[in-house]
Amino acid sequence: MAEDTGRIVRKIEELSEGQEINLMHLCGTHEDTISKYNLRSILPPNVKLLSGPGCPVCIIPDTDLQEVFHLLENRDVILTTFGDMARVPFEDRSLFYYRSKGKDVRIVYSVFDAVEIAKREDKDVVFFGIGFETTMPSIAVAIKDSPENFYVYSAHRFFIPAIEALVSEDMKIDGFINPGHVSTIVGVKAYERYRKYGIPMAIAGFEPQDVLLAVYMLVRAVKENDGGIFNEYTRAVKYEGNVKAQEVMNEVFYSRDGEWRGLGTIPETGVGIRNDFEEKDAEKVFEDVFENFAPKEDKRKKHCRCGEVLKGLITPKDCRLFMTACTPRNPIGPCMVSFEGTCNIWAKYSIS
Repeated sequence: MAEDTGRIVRKIEELSEGQEINLMHLCGTHEDTISKYNLRSILPPNVKLLSGPGCPVCIIPDTDLQEVFHLLENRDVILTTFGDMARVPFEDRSLFYYRSKGKDVRIVYSVFDAVEIAKREDKDVVFFGIGFETTMPSIAVAIKDSPENFYVYSAHRFFIPAIEALVSEDMKIDGFINPGHVSTIVGVKAYERYRKYGIPMAIAGFEPQDVLLAVYMLVRAVKENDGGIFNEYTRAVKYEGNVKAQEVMNEVFYSRDGEWRGLGTIPETGVGIRNDFEEKDAEKVFEDVFENFAPKEDKRKKHCRCGEVLKGLITPKDCRLFMTACTPRNPIGPCMVSFEGTCNIWAKYSIS
């Protein structure tokens, strides 16, 4: 393995020839691989790996979080969600805070755990759904086959249209390392819309050699001025993707404008529940609760630069809160909360 790794790195050095090349990965798991194996240190200094908005917890804006808090404050429901999301703070509150105050907040490992809770309980069960195309098909299946007292607050985001915002921003990105998990669902074809920008993309797996091979593909493409779509992760990602998963996802969900932390509102990235399944849509079922909701700003996050980390404009260590006021034990921003957040990953591997 070491010999293969060395050969790939030498090829990258030869091809880049001192040219500054900025590559952005779009997956928190890729950041974990890059940091765990210290891949940045073995690449030539002119080839930089930037961290992008690939963490589904990190990109959820405070507005969604506040709406869920508002629902808990005004309706006696069982609120279910994933553990990472329950730790994201807003004004010193989180879903765990509400649980400590007697609200019924339960952590689940999958949406089907939430469905099972609904089957056992008489109370209304709301699933705070986050994630990209990777998780949305299973949520869609749950919506189609669940008891009457089960609802979904959809904070999901379509990931593929969000790349449009990254290539449109005034940012110098020479290539993208595309997420392996999302790509197993959407397939290579989903990225065809980006050929017009001439920026190469490589879908990568999660072993260190996968990431290095993707970097090699992109550096070679930059050298050859080839804005193609490359698939390093052929053992899992097909051109058409998972068609059945796409069908059930599109049957239940539709796209609308979606707000992203750090990126603002991006067309086509928000995820609504279609009218055919509106009896499962928490936004409609509890419409009377949300009518008097008004979002606020969290002054505690004034100096949090999570949004810039998500756009690859800075690294975690450029934020003055990193490992001072903001730590994994006492996170201020979601990038420090989530296991897929860049700040949390850099803290875990003591990168400073």
